[in-house]
Amino acid sequence: MQADLLTLAALGCHPLSVVTAITAQDTRGVANLWPLASAWIAEQARVLLDDVRVAAFKAGVLASADNVRAVGDVVQRYSQVPFVVDPVFASGRGDALADDEAIAALRETLLPRTTVLTPNSLEARRLARGAADLRDCARQLVATGCRYVLITGTHEQGAEVVNTLYDERGVVREDRWPRLPGTYHGSGCTLASAIAARLAHGVAVAEAVREAQEFTWHALAAGFAAGRGQLLPNRFYGR
Repeated sequence: MQADLLTLAALGCHPLSVVTAITAQDTRGVANLWPLASAWIAEQARVLLDDVRVAAFKAGVLASADNVRAVGDVVQRYSQVPFVVDPVFASGRGDALADDEAIAALRETLLPRTTVLTPNSLEARRLARGAADLRDCARQLVATGCRYVLITGTHEQGAEVVNTLYDERGVVREDRWPRLPGTYHGSGCTLASAIAARLAHGVAVAEAVREAQEFTWHALAAGFAAGRGQLLPNRFYGR
């Protein structure tokens, strides 16, 4: 959540938070995860949305199938608002943040309402039933109802990180970034929130994805060590 807030603020948005889970974590990984009751999620969202007009939604760790469905109920009522979903299934260290039931609920409940889905290659293969090739994964995920799927290549091999945006026609754009030497805590959250920020400002999806990648790469390149684990992106790198 801190990654979301910092990114959105850096890109000129005023973020509003609906907490879905409490974690005990540091730069080394996630020690524990406690999902909140879905009724609490619905109430947080109701109070905020009764008061403030929102320009975009972004979802990350949802932690349980009930919470996935609660978020789905919220965004269904605001179908005109762009919705970015970062399907966070595990921390960078591999700590589980979603079980099979939550992933199934995400596939069935949220993907049909998603504007941009931002899985890494591992998450894409887990979300897409039986697909290994990333193009096939994207094709299957778009078929669920996602308007766009951005599959990031951090976990693939090569000197470059290749990120590919798909829609129902196939590849929309492919962007290549020099692979940075470090590992980072919150890189995926930063990218998804940056996309949501650009969409909130009215930028078209393909350009929003390009601008968000550029922001994220520079934030990672300027990353710093706050603890004894992964580096943290510097979302205010230009200031």
